[in-house]
Amino acid sequence: MRIDPAAISPSKLHGYLLSAVAPRPIAFASTLSETGVPNLAPFSFFNCFSSNPPILIFSANRRQTNNTTKDTYANIRATREVVINTVSYSFVRKMALASIDYPADVNEFEKAGFTPLPSEKIKPFRVAESPVQFECKVNDIIELGTGGGAGNLFICEILLMHVKDEVLSGEGRIDPNKIDLVARMGGPLYCRASGDALFQIVQPFDKIGIGFDQLPTKIRDSKVLTGNELAELASVEALPSDEEIKSFSADPRYCQLVERFRNDPESLEYHVHEYARQLLKEGQKEKAWQLLLQL
Repeated sequence: MRIDPAAISPSKLHGYLLSAVAPRPIAFASTLSETGVPNLAPFSFFNCFSSNPPILIFSANRRQTNNTTKDTYANIRATREVVINTVSYSFVRKMALASIDYPADVNEFEKAGFTPLPSEKIKPFRVAESPVQFECKVNDIIELGTGGGAGNLFICEILLMHVKDEVLSGEGRIDPNKIDLVARMGGPLYCRASGDALFQIVQPFDKIGIGFDQLPTKIRDSKVLTGNELAELASVEALPSDEEIKSFSADPRYCQLVERFRNDPESLEYHVHEYARQLLKEGQKEKAWQLLLQL
């Protein structure tokens, strides 16, 4: 499929973008109108863009249906203040209620059942249920277009950050399973960033891996190992020494494979790669290399 943005409607393009650029964190934005009416709305065009100064950016797009701007946009233009609250799984359905397009004089804290909490440095309320709340001043508003679906970027500088103690680990870091964040996908879909959804990739920035181009052809063209597993092998700084390779030749399972497939080198290679895959899953990258270089 090829998609030319100029050849399809903005609403259809919007759907493809939301499904392709995902998951997206959610900015649960709290603002105040000029007359002091609280407003609460979620936005998934959102992320952190700088730590010094600490900058968050989110976008409140113009409505696709009638090309009007949202209450959040009007409030921020008037006050230049916003609280960005993070969203946990425990109240994600309530958050969705706040996304309803209520009239400007309606308080979404009340409609969606959230508890307003006074901020310390700005006027908009924080969401008491949210595990992390960012009090922000809005440094700039960038209007990206004038048609329906055009974004209005809010460049928000964090003045004060509140983190609930209950989501911290013993080391004082935010525990992903305790904070239990949710993210936006396409259509009605969300995902939960905790539990089995989490995995680790350990790739130190100060170490230079050998890269794919240095993988022996038989390993790079493996019928067993996946691209991710080959990348794990390619992340080592150097191949094992001849002595290390020789020491692995006495490995009991490898010896059994050699004996079993003595007259079938193709099957031996296949099963050695299967064994290497198991070692990689166990975090034994060096042993996986020592095994693969036996062939």
